[in-house]
Amino acid sequence: MLLSSSSTSPYLWVLSYLSTLAAAQTDTRLTGTWSTKSNKVFTGPAFYDPVNEKLFEPTLTGISYSFTDDGFYEEAHYRAISNPQEPSCPKGIMQFQHGTFTKSANGSLTLTPFAVDGRQLLSDPCNYPTAIYTRFNQTEHYQRYEVLTDPYHGVARLNLFRFDGSPMNAMYLAYRPPQMLPTQTMNPTTSAKATAAPATATATSSGGTVKKRGLEEMSLPLNQHVVNRREPTAIDLDQWWWIGVGMTALGSVGYFYF
Repeated sequence: MLLSSSSTSPYLWVLSYLSTLAAAQTDTRLTGTWSTKSNKVFTGPAFYDPVNEKLFEPTLTGISYSFTDDGFYEEAHYRAISNPQEPSCPKGIMQFQHGTFTKSANGSLTLTPFAVDGRQLLSDPCNYPTAIYTRFNQTEHYQRYEVLTDPYHGVARLNLFRFDGSPMNAMYLAYRPPQMLPTQTMNPTTSAKATAAPATATATSSGGTVKKRGLEEMSLPLNQHVVNRREPTAIDLDQWWWIGVGMTALGSVGYFYF
């Protein structure tokens, strides 16, 4: 017995819903921690300490993304920003975010962070004596992505393409399962309004442990490994005096023999 069109419509709706849901499911090929070529920047507790509000500087710049099977992600960025007008005054920036991600039917990815958890540390030593530590919240949309085996390195490679189709630096699989912090809001607050441009505050170094307080009034800790940190160098006058004597003697010998 054939079903009438009225009786089949609910079935068609369910099938359409299930197909849409399946298309939006995460891609298990993404699962793991990915890092750019420097292989020095990784997500997880070695990059950000949410308890003590600290970002740890890697030895080299780079980017890392992690994804789970059930739709969570985490990212870590460490970048150097050149200054063409003053080459001796580069900037450095570190960023942490985590949250959830979805894959659309057209193959695009949308990364939605937990708004109150994102952090940014900006170092601009020529303009500010201390690093600037702020909240950071930025939803990301990637037009498409590729997971393939790199023909040169022979390892899994992830290519992300920004919303405008431009490619990001290729990332290579570093850990599977992924190396991540807890996939939940780690610094919940009801009074804070997390935005893409949160209120800033300069960190001050006290030489000891900084007590963590509410995010709106916290005494922001300065990571002892601040990006591009410059330490003052003491001048040994005696050393320079002996160097001067030696150069004078060397010049006298050259005068008589040459």
